Amino acid sequence: MYLKNLYLANFKNYEDANIDFSKDINALVGDNGSGKTNLLDAIYFLSMTKSAFNHSDVQCIRHGADFYSIIGRFVIDGKTHTVGNALPQGKRKKITIDENPVEKAMEIIGRYPVVMVAPNHQNLITEGGETRRKFFDSILSQLDRNYLADLLRYNHALKQRNSLLRQFAESGRTDRDMLESYDRILLPTGKRLCNERMQFSKSFLKKIIRHYRYLTDGKESIDLEYQSSFLADDFESVFHQSMEKDLILQRTNAGIHRDDYIFSMDGFPLKKFGSQGQQKSFIIALKLAHFDVIHEKKGIKPILLLDDVFDKLDDHRIGKLTNMIEDHEFGQVFITDARPERTTHFLEKLTLEKKVFYINNGTLSMKN
Repeated sequence: MYLKNLYLANFKNYEDANIDFSKDINALVGDNGSGKTNLLDAIYFLSMTKSAFNHSDVQCIRHGADFYSIIGRFVIDGKTHTVGNALPQGKRKKITIDENPVEKAMEIIGRYPVVMVAPNHQNLITEGGETRRKFFDSILSQLDRNYLADLLRYNHALKQRNSLLRQFAESGRTDRDMLESYDRILLPTGKRLCNERMQFSKSFLKKIIRHYRYLTDGKESIDLEYQSSFLADDFESVFHQSMEKDLILQRTNAGIHRDDYIFSMDGFPLKKFGSQGQQKSFIIALKLAHFDVIHEKKGIKPILLLDDVFDKLDDHRIGKLTNMIEDHEFGQVFITDARPERTTHFLEKLTLEKKVFYINNGTLSMKN
């Protein structure tokens, strides 16, 4: 699978852009703030129906405009599929596949997969459990629609239960039967999600270790531990025992929405003891493992989006990544860099088809 063409109208700092890409390597070069990452985000948007960086779709509308439009033409097994994502100001987002409306995000997520590596992904190590849960849920949702359906079901019931807890606090009256109606959804659904997360994390760790060892020549040992109260045999009792705390704090305090994934290196927390280079290598290994599981499950190679990936990597590790690209381990690759000379040096080592785009404030030009 590869993205043949991308059209942007009023998306972030792009007023109007129509771009034909190489099916192998596409390098996006320009100063910081020129629009390199915005272009990657547009590709991510088509795959995941939302931005990788902005919480609100409205924030993606170019300043002064009243809509954005993204149209991409993906080629899979020789057939072209046109995917559209548009948002008129004040109206509902419109998603289409070959001009046919898509009503729910779950209908498109996983069909045109992408894997992105970006500087802010360091927060998978440095921030709290919610960031890591979202990352792993994103992968599992792309792989399994049943998982995505269960996750949406769980989150909806959780939202309703928390709303009910706040109503009880405001009214001073508690109806435990009403709470239990949501518990009957949260407990079995949460247990299914927990089991899927546990099984996935075990197989996923093996892939992370393989990539990390390759990138670093096996200098450190790494580990991933999945933590959840729903792993306990008495998880239902643990959930019910938190009822009084739930009523006081006006939120549900037990459940798979409190799960975490713990990253460690040589037995110590990666967050505290890993250097910037080690953490960056771990993130790249994590993302390459993400690439592998999608390829195995879907039978197609997702588009790989590498945003400023060379920063904080030494020449040796850059060389390792370059070798993987040259050996056709990936499909279509997009790379951004603020240093043209570094990109030129990198591309000289690759015999694959490639295009270099110079970006300046949302305007693109190609290197001949």
